[in-house]
Amino acid sequence: MHNTSPKTLSESPEDPFSIHQSASAVLDRRGRIVAWSEQATTLLGHRPDEVLGRPVREVLVESGDEALIAEATTACLRERGWFGLLPVRNRAGDRVYVGFRARRVQRVDSTVEWLLVGALAEDITQWEIDRSVLDGFFRRSPVGVAVLGPDLRILRVNRAIARFGGLSAEAYRGLRTSDFLLGPDSELIERRLRGVLETGQPLIFAEQTCRLLRDSQKELIVSVSAFRMQDPSGRVLGVTEIVEDVTDRHRARQRLQLINEAGARIGSTLDVARTARELAEAAVPALADALSVDLLEPVPRGEEPAPDAMGPLRRMAAHSIQPEARQVMYPVGHLFSFPEDTAPSRCLAERRPVLEPLLEGNRGWFTAEPERTAKALAMGVHSLMVVPLAARGTVLGLVCLWRSQRPEPFEEDDLTLAEEFAARAAVCIDNARRYTQQHNAAEALQRSLLPSEVPEHPAVETAHRYLPAHASAGVGGDWFDVIPLSGLRVALVVGDVVGHGMHASATMGRLRAAVHTLAHLDLAPDEVLARLDDLVDHLDTEQRAADRSTPRIVGATCLYAVYDPVSRHCAMARAGHPPPTVLGPDGGTRPIDLPAGPPLGLGGLPFETAEIELAEGSLIALYSDGLLLADHRDIDQGLAQLRSVLAGPFHSLEDTCKAVEDSMLPDRAADDVTLLLARTRVLAAQNVATWKLSAEPTAAGRARTLVRDRLAEWGLEEFAFTTELIVSELITNAYRYAGGPVQLRLIRDGHLICEVSDTSSTSPHLRQARGTDEGGRGLFLVAQLSERWGTRYGRNRKTIWAEQSLTAPQEDSGA
Repeated sequence: MHNTSPKTLSESPEDPFSIHQSASAVLDRRGRIVAWSEQATTLLGHRPDEVLGRPVREVLVESGDEALIAEATTACLRERGWFGLLPVRNRAGDRVYVGFRARRVQRVDSTVEWLLVGALAEDITQWEIDRSVLDGFFRRSPVGVAVLGPDLRILRVNRAIARFGGLSAEAYRGLRTSDFLLGPDSELIERRLRGVLETGQPLIFAEQTCRLLRDSQKELIVSVSAFRMQDPSGRVLGVTEIVEDVTDRHRARQRLQLINEAGARIGSTLDVARTARELAEAAVPALADALSVDLLEPVPRGEEPAPDAMGPLRRMAAHSIQPEARQVMYPVGHLFSFPEDTAPSRCLAERRPVLEPLLEGNRGWFTAEPERTAKALAMGVHSLMVVPLAARGTVLGLVCLWRSQRPEPFEEDDLTLAEEFAARAAVCIDNARRYTQQHNAAEALQRSLLPSEVPEHPAVETAHRYLPAHASAGVGGDWFDVIPLSGLRVALVVGDVVGHGMHASATMGRLRAAVHTLAHLDLAPDEVLARLDDLVDHLDTEQRAADRSTPRIVGATCLYAVYDPVSRHCAMARAGHPPPTVLGPDGGTRPIDLPAGPPLGLGGLPFETAEIELAEGSLIALYSDGLLLADHRDIDQGLAQLRSVLAGPFHSLEDTCKAVEDSMLPDRAADDVTLLLARTRVLAAQNVATWKLSAEPTAAGRARTLVRDRLAEWGLEEFAFTTELIVSELITNAYRYAGGPVQLRLIRDGHLICEVSDTSSTSPHLRQARGTDEGGRGLFLVAQLSERWGTRYGRNRKTIWAEQSLTAPQEDSGA
């Protein structure tokens, strides 16, 4: 029985084929028309009474179009819905194309019907384009597309994603990212998608590394974009994710970037070893997990190797991301030859690069070094490249690159990149080879000029800068030093020999060594400068006698200061050097009346010592005139600007040095610049004990008691026996040979320091007592029990001191 009037059909307003806009009809399960809308009559001309109850093929299908209708029907039944263009016959008998959307509808009585909604093709062009684009995304697009629900489970993926993951498109439905990616990679993607879902902020071309569970050794770089899906009411439906494999593009860009960085990093100096290290640092870990640079033995000496040289080679650099690789790789400086029948030996013999993507056991290495080779393979080493270092037609050495942590083996593109690295480095090494002899000589002089490192000291916190004018000027004559003295005191020194080059460097090296020797004699600053003045005059006479063409030593200056953290006194003297700048803890400048003194080498003119008391946290700045005179300033302008910058505030002395450098040296200075900053510390009163003892026979016993009690307060009972012996011997000597009162002082700070001061100027001597002597063993005993001992002199007094280390308890000898 057929209905004679259209059924009421309902569609959502968002549907492009909604009832109020498009024609609609309903078919029963046998394909008969059971409902027909007014819009359908308007569209095709058929009235309801002409079509209701009749098969759709009889009314609407033109002869010859049955195959198209059958194909659409099959697709509709298989997918429970369908949309597309079909040709139909209107009432006038014309063949027209109509866009159809078919949907399966189940009625209350369980009967099944099919709802058709349609419109003329010219009216649905944009809809068809959109549908075609969407269909293309899921069926033909080379870019991966995945649709995820609000729980971030996959609803649908396209064929590109299916190929990417190695599963069928249907198999992805209901999966999470963690079901087919390694944990860390999937967690990052899900975190980003969760952010898109929660904030609505789209993700655009975010690149990240990922590995598939089915092939965890293959690393891929993917570009991920994502946007949130929601209906017009704002209800969130999920996230659409667009994924593109950009591994090749990323690696090409990375290789280009590595080449640019290598060009900037390799060859910054004319130094063979430095260039080799720069090559290693540029390639690890960017290209390889481990790398070594080996040069034929003549090259580091500045000589040219033989054209057919095969060895020996000197290891110049070795770098690895694995610390344990040191057990396998030859150390830097090692001289060796590679075993025969190995990739490096073939590289040297054939003068060409060698690529071994998979190392499953090299016969040459296994035969020559089985233990080392076994360790390398156990660490995961699986791929090797060897590239010759060749410049101007000469092979200088080779570069070996390994992979152990990254699972991908080396490939031809990696070899090309390694050759580019090696070519750049080889030219720089060859340039450095030609300059090595002169450079090594200059470097040796520079090491003698400046301390290799500034030692930490409990009396001061220090920071420094040494900035040469420029490399072409040669090594300069500026130098500085921080020299530990007895009693926790410290000497701060800055000096300058005018000029540059070998002569200035050699002279300053000798002066610096002399200052160290004089400082350890514990002389007053003015006396140190006086003896240094005599030395300069002697050196000048000696050099003139050896070679009259040698220039005289003129313009050598020095400033020498000694700070005591116990008394807070600072004694200083200068020989023609710029005066120091002292700032109090509040940042205020403190004037110092310090006579300039003559430059070193003039002879016969006195130097004067000025002594001041400094509050804890005071800043002492010592510098060369190159700092003050830079940027065409005069001395007064330079001092004013320096004091302004030093006033800070800054978090550290390093920051202060940097601020001085930035403010006062905007350009490369015309002269060497030296800056030494020291912030004073004060030893806490509870770490110092001082007693005055009368010169009487019981003084030694009294001293032992005082020392024993104080060490017990400090928790240093294990040092009591040794310290009592030292103090007893020193007090006894002072009583016997000095007369007058004696001062005993104990200082605790990393070391336990015993000091005994008296009014005698007699210098004690260590001697070997004979078996029949009743005395003469005191200082020998002190020397055996202490780590260091010595004597220093002050005004109308001398002090004998002895130090014991507190890092390890002393053992009672029982002697």
